[in-house]
Amino acid sequence: MIKMGGVKRAIIKMATFTGSMAPVLVLWLAMSLSGTWAVDKGNFKTCDQSAFCKRQRALKPGDSPYRALLETMELTNTRLTLQLINDNNKVRLLLELYRLQGNITRVKINELKPLKPRFEVPDVLIREPSTEPLSLLSQDENGVVLSLGAESQRVIISARPFRLDIMEGPEVLMSLNSRGLLAFEHLRMRKDTQAEPEGEKKEDADPANQTEKDEEDKIDGMWEETFKSHSDSKPNGPSAISLDFSLPGVEHVYGIPEHADTLRLKTTDNGDPYRLYNLDVFQYELYNPMALYGAVPVMLAHKAQRTTGIFWLNAAETWVDISSNTAGKTVFGKMLDYVQGSSETPQTDVRWISESGIIDVFIMLGPTPKDVFSQYASLTGTQSFPPLAAVGYHQCRWNYNDQEDVASVDAGFDEHDIPYDYIWLDIEHTDGKRYFTWDPHKFASPKEMLQALEDKKRKMVAIVDPHIKVDSNYKIHNEIRNKGFYVKNKDGGDYEGWCWPGSAGYPDFTRADMRDWWASMFAYDQYEGTMENLYTWNDMNEPSVFNGPEVTMHKDAVHGAWEHRDVHNLYGLYVQMATAEGQIQRSGGVERPFVLTRAVFAGSQRYGAVWTGDNAAEWDHLKVSIPMCLSLGLVGLSFCGADVGGFFKAPSTELLVRWYQTGAYQPFFRAHAHLDTPRREPWLFGPENTALIRDAVRQRYTLLPYWYQQFYHAYRTGEPIMRPLWVEYPQDPATFALDDEFLIGKDLLVHPVTEEGARGVTAYLPGKDQVWFDVHTFQKHNGAQSLYIPVTMSSIPVFQRGGSIIPRKMRVRRSSSCMMHDPYTLYVALNLQRSAEGELYMDDGHTFNYEKKEFIHRKLSFAKNMLSSVNLTPDAQFSTVSWIERIVILGASKPSKVTLKTADGQESQLEFDFDASMSVLTLRKPGMNAGLDWTVMLQ
Repeated sequence: MIKMGGVKRAIIKMATFTGSMAPVLVLWLAMSLSGTWAVDKGNFKTCDQSAFCKRQRALKPGDSPYRALLETMELTNTRLTLQLINDNNKVRLLLELYRLQGNITRVKINELKPLKPRFEVPDVLIREPSTEPLSLLSQDENGVVLSLGAESQRVIISARPFRLDIMEGPEVLMSLNSRGLLAFEHLRMRKDTQAEPEGEKKEDADPANQTEKDEEDKIDGMWEETFKSHSDSKPNGPSAISLDFSLPGVEHVYGIPEHADTLRLKTTDNGDPYRLYNLDVFQYELYNPMALYGAVPVMLAHKAQRTTGIFWLNAAETWVDISSNTAGKTVFGKMLDYVQGSSETPQTDVRWISESGIIDVFIMLGPTPKDVFSQYASLTGTQSFPPLAAVGYHQCRWNYNDQEDVASVDAGFDEHDIPYDYIWLDIEHTDGKRYFTWDPHKFASPKEMLQALEDKKRKMVAIVDPHIKVDSNYKIHNEIRNKGFYVKNKDGGDYEGWCWPGSAGYPDFTRADMRDWWASMFAYDQYEGTMENLYTWNDMNEPSVFNGPEVTMHKDAVHGAWEHRDVHNLYGLYVQMATAEGQIQRSGGVERPFVLTRAVFAGSQRYGAVWTGDNAAEWDHLKVSIPMCLSLGLVGLSFCGADVGGFFKAPSTELLVRWYQTGAYQPFFRAHAHLDTPRREPWLFGPENTALIRDAVRQRYTLLPYWYQQFYHAYRTGEPIMRPLWVEYPQDPATFALDDEFLIGKDLLVHPVTEEGARGVTAYLPGKDQVWFDVHTFQKHNGAQSLYIPVTMSSIPVFQRGGSIIPRKMRVRRSSSCMMHDPYTLYVALNLQRSAEGELYMDDGHTFNYEKKEFIHRKLSFAKNMLSSVNLTPDAQFSTVSWIERIVILGASKPSKVTLKTADGQESQLEFDFDASMSVLTLRKPGMNAGLDWTVMLQ
C-alpha cells in the first residue's frame, strides 16, 4: 500500500529523514498526495511507453519469418526437439515439445546458441512435470503429426511458416503462431562493442543480419530507455519474446490477474494490452488493463463444450493482447449471422509479449473446468491449508496506536458481542519502521499484549515488509549487509531505494540462502516479543520503491547472474515463501503458517492469502472485489479478499454495512482502513448498524465448518473456493459473463447487494433441473431463472443448492477456537429426486497433523428417506467431542416417526417439528457424536 496520509503528515515524516534524497522524496510525496485520491496514471507506463511492447505490438499478423527445419527433428519417448530458423536474420531457435501427464502439452522455445543463458523461471513448478510418450503418426516435407494419446488428440507442426496446432478428432483446440506473431529477439553484442565473440562475427558477416542490426539500432529503447527521470540501461540489449494463440469457438476468456476489471476479459484492440507487472498502484482505477500488485500469467478459455488454459511461465514484464472476431457484435448481429447461415466460427486470439526470458508455455487441455484446475495444480501446487482461525474475521487499520488501543478494540468486540479471530498491526507498531521490532514506547511489552489475546483464544498479525532501513544500529540491516544479501545496483553496490523507513535496502529473496536467513529471523529468540499467536503480513513486496521507476525497482538492478527485469514478478512470491517458512520453522514444523501478501505470481497460493490492495470506500470498489477475487481463484489463489469498507476514504454507513455483508461471504474476511480515515470499528455507527454488522459476521462464523471443508477441498484439488457459476454449469451460456454473484464451493450461491439504495437484486439461479433454497427463509426456487429478490438493509441473498448438505455451528462465540468443540446443525436441502449429499471435515484446526491422517472426513447422504454419515477415510485417526444437535431438512414431507440408529446398534425415536407451509422438517436433539457412523430413518 502506498499508504499516503495528508501532504502535511507525509512531509513532517519525511523531514525526519537524512540523506540527499530526502528533498526529492518530499517533493514526490507532495505531488502524489495533491488533489484527489486517485491513481496518477502518468506514473505508470503504457504499451507505447514500454519500448519492447511498442516494438512487438508494431508487428502485424501475417506470414511468419520462422520455419521449422524438419531435418533437425529428434523424437525420443518423452520429447520432441526441432530447430526453427528466422529467414530474415538466420538466427536459429530450439523448439521442445512435451506431452505431460494429465492432458497437458508443454512448448519451450529458446535460442539454439544464445550469447549467454536466458532466464528460466525456477521454484514455481512444484516438481519437474512427469512426461508421457509421444509417437509420430506421419511426416512429409510440409510437417509432422504427433499423437498425444487419448481421445485422438494430436499435434500438427507445419514447417513453412512454422505453426503448431493441437487437435482432437476433427476439432482444432488451439493454434500457436497461426497469425505469425512469434518473435524472439536474440541476444547480441552492440554494434560498437569491442571484442565480439567469434560466433557473433560469423553471423555479422551475413549482409541480411548486418542490415537487421543497422535497422534495429535506430529504434529507440533497444539498449537503453528513459521513463520520466529514470534511465534503464540494457547491457544485454533487446530480448523480448512473443507468441500468439488462437482459440477457435471461444468467446470467453478469464484470468491473468491482477486487474480491477470484469471477470470476462475484454478485447484490447482499441487500447492497451493487459499488463502483468507487479506494481504499487496508489488507489487504482477500475475497469482498465493497468498492472496492479499481482501478476499471474494464466488464462482460461471457456466454451460450452470445453475449457482450456494457457500458463505462460515467464516472470518478466508481460503484456497480453486479446482480440475476437465477434467482439462488438450485437445480439441482433449474431442472430443475423445465424439466419443468413454465416459460417464464421467465433474465435479469440491471444498474444503474449514478455521483455526477457524464454517461451515456456503449458497448454492445459481440460476438457472440463475442474480438469484445468487439476492440471494447473499439478504444475504449481494448491492453495495452502490455513489454520481455522484465519478463515474467521480479521480486524485491521493503519494503525492501532498502542497496546492500550489494541486492548480497547479487543474489549469492544466482546462488549458488542461480535466475534473475531485476528487483530492486526501496521507499520507504526515498529521502532522507526525497523521490521522485526516493536516501538519501545507504544508497544513496550508485546508478550503481555499477545498473552492477553491468547487468553481469549485470539491472535494477532504484524506487518513485516521487505525494505530494510539503512541504519548501522539496526541488527537486521547489519546482518543482511555483512552477508552480502542485498540486491545490487548495476555497478555492484547495494541497491538502495526509498520507502517507509527512508533510505532502504532490498534483500535478494531470489537467493535460497537469503530466504533461509530471513526465515530464521522469525524464531522466538530472534524476533523478540513474539509468541505463537503472532502471524505475518508482507506488504510492499512488488517491491515498492518510492523513488524508483513506476514506484518499483530499477530493471537493471542485479540478482546474482540475473537482472531484475528477468525476475521482477517473482519477488513477492519469494518474500511470502520465506516468511511462511519462518513461521513453520519457529514451531519446529508443527504449526501451519498464516501469511498475507500483496504481490503474487504463479505458485503464490502455496504460501497463504492475498488481498486486492488499496481500494477505496466507493460502491464500484465493492462491486469489483467480486470479479477480482473470482479471477484470482481461477488461477489457484483461493484465499482472497478485499479491504472491507475500503482502504481509502470514509464509507457511508450503508456502504460499510453492505461491504461487511459481502466480505462475510468471501474467503479472506478483513476490515482495513487508512491512517487518515475516521475510526470505523463495527460499533461506531449506532446500535442499528452495529446489529447489522454483527449479524453479517455471525453468519460467517456459523458457516465456518463449511468454509473450512472448502479450504481443505481447495488444498486437495486446486479448485477455487469462491467460483464463477460457469465452473459448475459449464454448458449454460447465461453464466459465462456473470460476475455480480458467485458460488462458494458448489452448494452456496451468493448475490451480494452492491448498489446504493437498492430495494432489490436480480439473481440468476442456474440449473434446469435444479432447485435452490433461500438460506434465511427456506423458500424454494427453481433453477434456470432470473429471480428478483426484494432486499432491506438486513438482506444478504444466499441460496443453498437442492441436493446438498451443509454443516453449521449455530453457537457463535468470541472466536473460532472457542467454538472448536461445539455441536453441529446439518442443513439438508433436497433436490427434485429427494436426495442430497455433503461432507463433514474436522481436524485440530492449526497443526500439520492432517498430513498424518489425523482428521475426520465423513460423507453425509440422504436417499430413500434415510440420512446417514459414513467415514470417507477409515485409516484416518481423530476424535471429537462435538455432536449433532439439530438436523433441518428443506423440501421434506412429514414423517410419522423418525428413528436414529447409532454405530453401536442402538435405536431411538427422535422428536421433530414439521412446517407444512415451507416443507421444513426439524429433528431436535439427536445427540450423536459427529465423528461416528449413524443413520436417521424417516417413516
